[in-house]
Amino acid sequence: MPMTLLPGRPYPLGAKWDGTGVNFALYSEMAQGVELCLFNEEDKGCEKIPLKETTAFVWHGYLPGIQPGQKYGYRVHGPWEPQKGLRFNPAKLLVDPYAQAVTGRVDWSQAIFPYVFGGEDADLHRDDRDSAPGIPKSLVVNPYFDWEQDRPLRTPLSDSIIYETHVRGFSIQNPDVPEPLRGTYAGIASPASLRHLKRLGVTAVELMPVHHFINDSHLVESGLSNYWGYNTLAYFAPHGRYCSTGDGGNQVAEFKAMVKMLHREGIEVILDVVYNHTAEGNHMGPMLSQKGIDNLTYYRTVADNPRFYMDYTGTGNSLNVRHPQVLKLIMDSLRYWVLEMHVDGFRFDLASALARELHDVDRLSGFFDIIHQDPTLADVKLIAEPWDVGEGGYQVGNFPVQWAEWNGKYRDTVRRYWKGDDGQLSDVGYRLTGSSDLYQHDGRRPYASINFVTAHDGFTLRDLVSYNDKHNEANGENNQDGANDNSSWNMGVEGPTDHPEINHARDRQMRNFLATLLLSQGVPMISGGDEIGRTQSGNNNAYCQDNAISWYDWTPTEEKELLIDFTCRLIALRKEHPNLRRRKFFQDRVIHHSAARDIAWFGTNGKELGVEAWNAGWIRTLGMMLNGSTLEATDQLGNSITDNSFLLLMNAYHQAVNFQLPPPPQDGIWQTILNTNNCATPFKKSTARRRVRLEGRSLILLMERERQKPALVESPDELAE
Repeated sequence: MPMTLLPGRPYPLGAKWDGTGVNFALYSEMAQGVELCLFNEEDKGCEKIPLKETTAFVWHGYLPGIQPGQKYGYRVHGPWEPQKGLRFNPAKLLVDPYAQAVTGRVDWSQAIFPYVFGGEDADLHRDDRDSAPGIPKSLVVNPYFDWEQDRPLRTPLSDSIIYETHVRGFSIQNPDVPEPLRGTYAGIASPASLRHLKRLGVTAVELMPVHHFINDSHLVESGLSNYWGYNTLAYFAPHGRYCSTGDGGNQVAEFKAMVKMLHREGIEVILDVVYNHTAEGNHMGPMLSQKGIDNLTYYRTVADNPRFYMDYTGTGNSLNVRHPQVLKLIMDSLRYWVLEMHVDGFRFDLASALARELHDVDRLSGFFDIIHQDPTLADVKLIAEPWDVGEGGYQVGNFPVQWAEWNGKYRDTVRRYWKGDDGQLSDVGYRLTGSSDLYQHDGRRPYASINFVTAHDGFTLRDLVSYNDKHNEANGENNQDGANDNSSWNMGVEGPTDHPEINHARDRQMRNFLATLLLSQGVPMISGGDEIGRTQSGNNNAYCQDNAISWYDWTPTEEKELLIDFTCRLIALRKEHPNLRRRKFFQDRVIHHSAARDIAWFGTNGKELGVEAWNAGWIRTLGMMLNGSTLEATDQLGNSITDNSFLLLMNAYHQAVNFQLPPPPQDGIWQTILNTNNCATPFKKSTARRRVRLEGRSLILLMERERQKPALVESPDELAE
């Protein structure tokens, strides 16, 4: 019996279930006809329903009786003129760009390409075979979920500690997570996973892409997969493979349940989002969604030859962010994840590509204007990966005032400094203090800098100190992929070794990196697994390795436990002391006409560094004093915030030095609270005398405490100070 199609509404786009039926709406400017295709559970039957109503280029209709779980797709009719950028092909089933769930996988053996293979101009010749057997299906979802009073945590960015992780890799090998939940949204929300995150003390998890993505054909042919997920098909749909019960539609509810559980533990959820390109590739790529719905609307094509695509991402295409409908798609997606899925922020992959109005990156482009004005996004965290692969794409420090940025300069400087490279001292000073050279003069604060030493892209922390060169042979590209310049150092042996001195040096170097990261002003981001010494065996581009190369190894060892404990105590120290996470930049000024300053820099002789020292390329030892009485901050009740003063000593030279200690700013006593040279007891406290021995490639943190009254003095040495 044929269904009764009612006119429906042009808004909202997508498939909206209201309890009695579903409103379907699809945007296409150039289409000459749109068919809604409904599939049964086995995908063996399809009912085609022409959408006859159009309003402002939106094709829409309402079907009473349709329920959540209904599979659907679209076929769009229009001109086939690839030379003009028009690629309509009704033989190809298309995924709804606004689908809130997607089921099934791309079958590359099916007719999912819109053209006939063969010859240099193959993409000009339309293929009329049905692609439906090889195309994932959109799903109608039930939007109702009991959030149980869940509310945004709104952790200030200045107080945030971000943990970047992968939904599947994080728990897939954790024996404490129930086996059916491993590698899923429910796995992250399991008690074992929550215990680990709570023990660490991180305030947010930054999840690598969870928008529904596909595996590239060349990876499938090689027996690999797109593990990282930077190959988006649907911007509203959580990836179905990460659902413990499969991709049949429960992925939306399971994702929401994960967010709710993380929020209960005080942990925010930030999504890594990929709005710069899609999974459809260039003119030789498949037809899966936008390419067949309205190619010229959704993609940037070459101005004088629209057959071809502009590619600022290295993936074959770039979304046409200049078009109002594409801006609407992105904004609708962002609002959906905030309002319906309760996420707390976004990290924008290759964000510079989104800022390209014409060719150059424009910080005042429409994309940033519309985000800046949107009240829904006013209170969420916006983090840019401030580069793309196009000309002029490296834009660290150039994003608008509401934005934070992955600070690639921080990563590079800190790596080079601890490796012992010449000429790093001046740059290290900027990176330790929030990179004021990048962010201070455009209205931003230190927390605009997302500091990191390692991330998903590149070496893990363990590999950073264990390999001089990348080892990406498992990727099947003859070790040609991945960055060649990693500023890494293997300490004398490439890869694993039984040499105790080398292993001790590597462990100390990892502690140096973690301590530098968590004691720097700005927002620290830990690459998930670094706290347990995760290794990828030297692979610095494990994007295609959905296996033990990328998965976290939770097998307990003494070394792992020591590193976890070290990381936990560092995070706790940072959270306890506002002096280590200031909201404002240092001014390097005299305080209240006294000799005290908010920050001061010292050499090993205990005297402040002069211009000559900053410019001397050979100096690798540095002291930084943070005055705890100069925070210039208040709490929520307006009370002035003060803290202990700290002295951070760093020695990237291979030999030990004696560091003469400057006087504490409040006439107290320096107490050593952290020494990365101590393997088992790095946080052993001891009263410092007039000087300390700073071992080669190590870091010491001292904290000022009040001088005890004479009757309570523990030793004559302390009194002598």
